[in-house]
Amino acid sequence: MKRTRYRWLMLGLIVTLIVINYIDRSAVSYAIEPLTKAFGIDSAQYGLISSAFSIGYMVFAFTAGPLVDRYGPRRILLIGVVIWSVVTAVTPVSGSFAGLFVLRVLLGAGEGPGFPAATRIVSRWLPQKERGLALAMVGGVAVSGSLLIGGPLVTQLIAGVGWRGMFWVLALLGVVWIGAATLLLRNTPQDHPRVSAAEREHIAAGQTEEERGRAEGPARIDWRAVLTSRNLWIIGIGYFAWGFMFWGFMYWLPDYLGKQYHLSISAVGLFSVAPWAAGVVGALLGGVLTDRVFARTGSVRSRFVIMGVALLLSGASLIPIFAAPSLTVSVVFISLGVGLGFVTGGIWWVAAIDAVPSQPGVAAGFADAAFALSGIVAPSVMGFIVSATGDFSSGFVVMSALAVIGAGLMLTCTRAPRRPTGTRTESEEHQPA
Repeated sequence: MKRTRYRWLMLGLIVTLIVINYIDRSAVSYAIEPLTKAFGIDSAQYGLISSAFSIGYMVFAFTAGPLVDRYGPRRILLIGVVIWSVVTAVTPVSGSFAGLFVLRVLLGAGEGPGFPAATRIVSRWLPQKERGLALAMVGGVAVSGSLLIGGPLVTQLIAGVGWRGMFWVLALLGVVWIGAATLLLRNTPQDHPRVSAAEREHIAAGQTEEERGRAEGPARIDWRAVLTSRNLWIIGIGYFAWGFMFWGFMYWLPDYLGKQYHLSISAVGLFSVAPWAAGVVGALLGGVLTDRVFARTGSVRSRFVIMGVALLLSGASLIPIFAAPSLTVSVVFISLGVGLGFVTGGIWWVAAIDAVPSQPGVAAGFADAAFALSGIVAPSVMGFIVSATGDFSSGFVVMSALAVIGAGLMLTCTRAPRRPTGTRTESEEHQPA
């Protein structure tokens, strides 16, 4: 029987979801001026509103994991997208600081289940040797790509339909995704009537016994397995380290370029594109490299090595910025650091599945909560450093140091998990039966 490829349709739905997710969460930053004027919000209040999203996101990214494992990712995703689409639509009429603060917390809550649910979809629809590229698309390309296209898209919408209309159009995108997912998205290959037996066999052959055993029905949450997993804790620390760099540059890069090198707004926008373009390349490279190494070795330990080396090089790339700063040096080496960091972009999710394969949603929620925590800490720490010193260099030193610490843990302290039963290397798959 011919092997169908519905697993890639599921991946396409998830990648589209993450793109909409990131555009929606960042849209408010492009409407700062009209929004603050309309609601009478000052800069300090806007800073609190920015943190509100990460607070809601961190809490619900972690709590969504058990819900995803118990009730399935499809149901949780649909509920989450309904919440964040409604919140996006109501944002232009929230009317005050308090109203906007609450809505941003709710937006974080609605978007929190996204990555834990995406991880479970990938773990149930793809064999291990295909997950590196798949999760690089989800956690790397979709994220950095959305930051590349989000700015031009949102600013054009504001110019065309006004800042309020922009939010309503983005809410409509969520509604469109809900319709498509209702028709097409399923929790497992067994749930989809059009998936061929050959494709189901291909997927099952590359899964662990735990994953195959839990492919159907609600899963019991084994908190002990999650909280005692040494590898998962190291993943959380490493993801926090990378997240500190990611969120630090996401919030402070435009301000750094503008103040440090006296660039115009248009020039800042031009130079800010380079790091996220490098992120797309890095994420694709990381996904391809992870899959190829795993296909040849069958060793899940290889994922930690790739992440550790990439994180180490990413941190080292920032050294020239505070050692011998110039506009060219800053743009080139920030782009290099972000690009190398994004090599790990999708592997965190693969490693989380490997660490606790029986609890993929909970493990992903744990990792995502660590990343979200860095989204609260990094902007505040960077802001304190800039306010106290009048310079960004110390902030870059912190980024580099955290990356080196995270890399060191991943390269030296992780345990080599047992090779998954039933998983074959690429060479074994091509041998005759």
